[in-house]
Amino acid sequence: QVQLVESGGGLVQPGGSLRLSCAVPGSIFSIDYMGWHRQAPGNKRELIAGIMAGGSTNYADSVKGRFTISRDNAKNTVYLQMNSLKPEDTGVYYCKVVGGGKAYWGQGTQVTVSS
Repeated sequence: QVQLVESGGGLVQPGGSLRLSCAVPGSIFSIDYMGWHRQAPGNKRELIAGIMAGGSTNYADSVKGRFTISRDNAKNTVYLQMNSLKPEDTGVYYCKVVGGGKAYWGQGTQVTVSS
């Protein structure tokens, strides 16, 4: 079973920073998309940031200018740098990869922004 491994979540004060990482198994070929999605308590899972195979990126309006998605092809890893964190950024962050016509999800990592 293909498994994405996320790390980097935790508790941070408002205004702080975190970097999430998602290690993608080499068994996933022809990756078209890598992204981060967030699910806050009581809310639907939403797209936060995505990066296409060609390098183009897109972000939710709520995180533009604060979050940056990047990928390291040599390490098969996608990152989400989160700066100026706000309490409303709290939630479970999921890594998603689309490759070979299939979508794969990580198990999620909790991010809590609170003083």
